[in-house]
Amino acid sequence: MHIKELTRAEEQVMQILWQLKDAIVKDIIEQMPDPKPAYNTVSTVVRVLEGKGFINHRAYGNSHVYFATVKEADYKKFTFDKMMKNYFSNSYQSLVSFLVKEKNLSIEELEELTQLAENLKNKKA
Repeated sequence: MHIKELTRAEEQVMQILWQLKDAIVKDIIEQMPDPKPAYNTVSTVVRVLEGKGFINHRAYGNSHVYFATVKEADYKKFTFDKMMKNYFSNSYQSLVSFLVKEKNLSIEELEELTQLAENLKNKKA
C-alpha cells in the first residue's frame, strides 16, 4: 500500500484510533480536547480516512466501528523519511547537527544518540 500524507485533523483521528484500536465516531470525539468538534466534522474526516485506505469499518446494525488498516509504525516511518528527504537532504549528520544547534542537545544526549546509532548499525551487520 502507498501511504499518503495526512492533514492535521486526519492525523489527530488516526492517533486516537491507534490508541483505542477500534471506535465509533462518538468514542473518537470523546478523546479529543475541548472544544469538541461537531459530530459531522469528525464523521467526514473518518470517511476521508477510509477513502484514503487508512481505516476500515465493521457494521453492527446502524453503527460503524472503525479501525486502523495502516500501522502507526508505518506512518511514523513514512513521515520521518519525508522529513529527512525534504529538510535534511537524507543526511543524518544534518539531522544531528540540527538537534544539537536548535534543540540544545546535551553532550550526554548526543553520546546516547551515537551509541544508539552504533547499536542499530551493529544489529544490521
